[in-house]
Amino acid sequence: MSLNDPDFPIVVEGLRTSFGSNVIHENLSLKVRRGEILGVVGGSGTGKSVLMRAIIGLQIPDGGSITVLGRSITDAEEDEDIDIRSRWGVLFQGGALFSTLTVGENVEVPLKQFYPELGDTLRKEIASFKVRLSGLSDKTTDKYPSELSGGMRKRAGLARALALDPELLFLDEPTAGLDPIGAAAFDQLTLELQETLGLTVFLITHDLDTLYEICDRVAVLADHKVIAIGTIPELLATDHPWIQEYFNGPRGRAAKAGQELQRESKSLPEGGKDVDKPGGAGA
Repeated sequence: MSLNDPDFPIVVEGLRTSFGSNVIHENLSLKVRRGEILGVVGGSGTGKSVLMRAIIGLQIPDGGSITVLGRSITDAEEDEDIDIRSRWGVLFQGGALFSTLTVGENVEVPLKQFYPELGDTLRKEIASFKVRLSGLSDKTTDKYPSELSGGMRKRAGLARALALDPELLFLDEPTAGLDPIGAAAFDQLTLELQETLGLTVFLITHDLDTLYEICDRVAVLADHKVIAIGTIPELLATDHPWIQEYFNGPRGRAAKAGQELQRESKSLPEGGKDVDKPGGAGA
């Protein structure tokens, strides 16, 4: 069933999910804007990954509706489900690569599933291109996941997520376990891909630096629902105790200070000195 709203490729309304008597979401609603990077945060057990799995059809909800790219996920027929799944890519936590396949073979998996008519040569060329697009070298294509570092496995998983030229990209804790340099590089890659490919990105994260650096808006999960959504300044204007503790705690303040320092450094003229301050280039 088509419920197309071009401005909101992901629409969740009145969602309810549970595991037995444990209610995860109750009357949760969310709209994701086309072309944005939406950060999704919340405390442990608030159901961030469960929400993502429900949106991509891996978790059957108890109630509510989910519409993705104009198609109802909750009411989709099997053939419709197959069609819509070719229009998004997913990077699960840890990369979720098949350990017995090389990186290139992992990237080829969705190509074989959705485009079985592709010849071996063309399929391998596409896989190789996606590996390079994710920031890895051609040599990585023939390596197995066990031969890769954590950051390289994340990028290989990203290459597979991009295999079908998706419109939507789902990232589940993409910088978890990475060192600060690796995390910052992955953030920059995500931003570049979003801008170059016109992606809409649904990004689950605990990384405050990621939220400040690349997210257009942030959705906050608590009390079984999305309690707030907006830019970080808009969220800081709310009085919910979890939001205040999260963004104004020590790590939140450090992330904010780091972003402000980076903005200041970018605004300085070449040479790194402020010409308007004593001791600067104009002194």
